[in-house]
Amino acid sequence: MRRVITHLKSQRKTFDLPLFLTVLVLVLFGLLMVYDASSVQGLKDFKDSYYYIRQQLLWVVLGVASMFFFANFSYHKLKVLALPLLAVSFVLLLAVFIPGLGVAGGGAHRWLRLGWVTVQPAEIMKLAAAIFLASLFEKKTRILPFVILILVVSGVTAVLQKDLGSTLVFTLSSLILYFAAGGLWWHFLIFLPFALGGISALIFSSPYRSKRILAFLDPFSDPQGFTYHISQVLIALGTGGLFGLGLGQSRQKFEYIPEVSTDSIFGIIGEELGFLGGIFLIMLFSFLILRCLIIAEKCSDRFGRLLAIGLTSWLGVQAAINLSSMVALLPLTGVPLPFISYGGSALVANLTAIGILLNISKEKIS
Repeated sequence: MRRVITHLKSQRKTFDLPLFLTVLVLVLFGLLMVYDASSVQGLKDFKDSYYYIRQQLLWVVLGVASMFFFANFSYHKLKVLALPLLAVSFVLLLAVFIPGLGVAGGGAHRWLRLGWVTVQPAEIMKLAAAIFLASLFEKKTRILPFVILILVVSGVTAVLQKDLGSTLVFTLSSLILYFAAGGLWWHFLIFLPFALGGISALIFSSPYRSKRILAFLDPFSDPQGFTYHISQVLIALGTGGLFGLGLGQSRQKFEYIPEVSTDSIFGIIGEELGFLGGIFLIMLFSFLILRCLIIAEKCSDRFGRLLAIGLTSWLGVQAAINLSSMVALLPLTGVPLPFISYGGSALVANLTAIGILLNISKEKIS
């Protein structure tokens, strides 16, 4: 009996160390850049240059605790929790419209104030949806509940909350998981016209979104107006050149770039660390996605494999959309850069996803 136990223990792996170390580097680098990018804003808004980094440090502690918890929490148990997690996440999505709880900004309703913290339920929904869809597709790829989920969640986030960026991340990552689970490719031809029609309607029914498309087509056509944001980011990247101005030497963080510590933080990274610094960060993200895909490939359990693909798709799509919008390959979208941007709910959700992936990596290889 002792030999059997010893053999079983030997078959189990420790968690994926390269993935853990990569995430650790990204989080530490994110802390450095959040302090760097937000110090001027913190001094102006709160007369405290350390205000934002203190907030982010707290979220890092919570996120790392969540990561270690889920790294040691059997992912198989998530199947039972999949539907309740989705239901709670959807309630939170709707709760942003409750007076006294929801926090509006820039005409959008995306945030929820719970006591002393403010969270963005769309980030929690991305995590919950990946778990639910992996559970849904474990035995069979089912298109009807999948389409209903996409339509309902997208309707709330894109139409009611006016958060097209999160909607794109949610929809694209869900589609990747659907096809990875064995969904028929010709379904894509059915989805595509409706998706394009829906996105076009959302864009052209909103002057704000329409101007973002125009800014994408010609970033310097109105540098004091609707192209101000992207033009300032491109100026920062261009100023950085090959090697950058040096850490802490950004000029654009002096209230030139909007959302400088959140969605636009890559502009400061490129300005201070240059093209080489930006490429190094992209390589880190590429390596992280590669490790996650290796975990998915080697997992012998279908639920674990699909869950790993869903979480990886979410992190990869969100990083790709953020970075692409910063270099004008895509229109500007309000999605944070995983592990780097300032923001609590996104960081905790991202680190929770990594914890689940680390737990999956401990699964016996078939």
